[in-house]
Amino acid sequence: MKTSAQTAASLSLAPITDWFQRQGWRPLPFQQETWEAFLAGHSGLIQVPTGSGKTYAAVMGAIAAMLHDPKPGLQLLYLTPLRSLSRDIEQSIRRPIEEMGWDLRVESRTGDTSASRKTRQLKNMPQILITTPESLSLMLSYGGAATLFGNLRAVVLDEWHELLSSKRGTQTELCLSALRQLCPSLQTWAVSATLGNVQEAAQVAVGLGAEPVIIQANIPRQTIIRSILPDSVDSFPWAGHLGLRMFQELVDALDIETSTLIFTNTRAQAEKWYQALTFALPEEGDRIALHHGSIDVQEREAIEAAVKTGEIKWVVCTSSLDLGVDFQPVERVVQIGSAKNLARLLQRAGRSAHVPEGTSEIFFLPTNSLELLEISAFRNGLAQGDLEVRRSLQKPYDVLIQHLVTLACGDGFKLDDTLHAIRQTVSYAHLTDAEFTWILNFIEKGGKSLSAYPRYQKVVLEDRMYRVTDSQIARMHRMGVGTITSNQALQIQYTNRRKIGTIEENFASKLQKGDVFFFAGRQLEFFQMKDMIVYVKGTTKKSTVTPTWGGGNLAISDTLSTHLRREIEHSQDETLNLELTCLKPILSTQQRISHLPAANELLIETCKTREGQHLYVYPFEGRFVHEGLGFLWGYRFARQKQATFTISVNDYGFEILAPKDYPFRELFSEEFFSLESLEADIRASLNLSELTARKFRGIAQIAGLVFKGYPSSKKTAGQLQVSSSLIYEVFSKYEPDNL
Repeated sequence: MKTSAQTAASLSLAPITDWFQRQGWRPLPFQQETWEAFLAGHSGLIQVPTGSGKTYAAVMGAIAAMLHDPKPGLQLLYLTPLRSLSRDIEQSIRRPIEEMGWDLRVESRTGDTSASRKTRQLKNMPQILITTPESLSLMLSYGGAATLFGNLRAVVLDEWHELLSSKRGTQTELCLSALRQLCPSLQTWAVSATLGNVQEAAQVAVGLGAEPVIIQANIPRQTIIRSILPDSVDSFPWAGHLGLRMFQELVDALDIETSTLIFTNTRAQAEKWYQALTFALPEEGDRIALHHGSIDVQEREAIEAAVKTGEIKWVVCTSSLDLGVDFQPVERVVQIGSAKNLARLLQRAGRSAHVPEGTSEIFFLPTNSLELLEISAFRNGLAQGDLEVRRSLQKPYDVLIQHLVTLACGDGFKLDDTLHAIRQTVSYAHLTDAEFTWILNFIEKGGKSLSAYPRYQKVVLEDRMYRVTDSQIARMHRMGVGTITSNQALQIQYTNRRKIGTIEENFASKLQKGDVFFFAGRQLEFFQMKDMIVYVKGTTKKSTVTPTWGGGNLAISDTLSTHLRREIEHSQDETLNLELTCLKPILSTQQRISHLPAANELLIETCKTREGQHLYVYPFEGRFVHEGLGFLWGYRFARQKQATFTISVNDYGFEILAPKDYPFRELFSEEFFSLESLEADIRASLNLSELTARKFRGIAQIAGLVFKGYPSSKKTAGQLQVSSSLIYEVFSKYEPDNL
């Protein structure tokens, strides 16, 4: 017998189930469970495989509530990590609304949205808004937030795993804390297909003031990995990431009639592979496309539409098509080079057969010999159901500084209420009074170091409210909202002003008039750069030069590294898979000359060449871990015997190059590996390497210490680095105990 609450939920869901019936569908159990949980007032997280219907599970409960109890203004906020996702999500949500004639409006608001449309939205909000964390922060930076978000019922966090362990995730947490101040009954639902720590991730999404409901479903979805192997590893590269040596093998393995997404890890790599494929199949050029985030939005949208209709069969792409985009015609996925991360590979594989219980097929093309190990590790990791754990960052002060100034630009904030809301986030649950006081003093007075400069005195206290009263400071702050700190992007346009996309200024600055480069599938000739716009014209001249973009180096995850070490240990077994069999000559040579480490062993090798004394260490923990370890080891060696070192890293280990006859072996001791004063030694080693000074540039941008410039006169990366380095020196010298 149904309770009154269940009966009310059934009545509220009637329009939803009616639409499902018209499609010939039946709601899946996890969808029904999510809708009922929403209507019961709960928040939580949905984790089901890709292509199972997560979007409708996340939004239909809120839509049912809107239809049952209509209210004016914004009621459902849908946050997505990629602007390319917003178009697909908007179409999916709009479909039932239009087919059923519901009196609801759905729109998107991202970096691709025109300024005029954004202005209209602030005056007349749709009931459902799809946006990004950055756009939400900007909305909070304008007055009237209480009116704008006053009727907000729910927030959906799409692809939560993609945001969670980054500063964008922290920014999202803080925005949610502000929204919960305005709407105490606000519900939050996170959505993901690839999380290894579901309960913890759910708690971050809903905040510490709520108990999350976890919705999961045992929907079988098989992922088949097929390797494209070299004939022999003897002539196959030991390093590199392009993989073009095997482009003919890939062409032979694929069928132009089979809809295929070809994933690369960098935009430059995607450009070169597009060149290679169109060179190999010139007669199929109109059915092969290139898609990445630096190509103009209208062209990306046209490509996505053509994939759905079947006009385009192969798309060479990057993470711009990683997440959520529903390409049901896609039958196959290719991964060129290691995806470096189990969840990323699973996500990309899920772009094919994007339906419940579909079987994903992914072709894996290694770009160097040792990636054969990674392919084997991927297969075994996925077979065991392992996925990466994603945790929120702990107290990134720069993000909090930006958030407080954002609130002060808008309606302002009260100290006690805002501090309480901030401490309800997982990231800042342990923020101390002293830390918050330092931050408050910093944004109000510039702190100890910058108090003499008015531009750092951003907020003022008026009637117990902290506000930004200087319109110029507010304008400059809004231009810098966000936590993405890549190099400055410049617009590329034809001389007739038709937009092509964006490139980074460090590449553009090297161009001379007449130089030819390949971008967005076109041969372009540089004409001039004016007002931060790169003007080009089409040309028949040939060039293999492609732009380069920063931030393209992916590191292997800790989960993949665990499986990688196991693969090395099991490589001596009698029965091996195809990848390890292909790699056997290299592994056998390694075992004969040196050693193949077990999963619980650390391999260290030394040798002497004309360059000097080499020390090689193989933790297999990823390039970022190895960078820190390399500097730490160099610091501890130099403390015993001074020398100048060169440190190199990759995903498998690091090298320390020292002068000839440097006594590495003699300097190993219990003291060398001691955990005592480890934190102090790490700090000292990073300071000596100037790594912290280089990383401070991003922190300075997020915290508003440096201004990136106005749209028509952006600062170059070099200027930003100089500005942040000067501030870093000021803090180090005059306020060494700063946060």
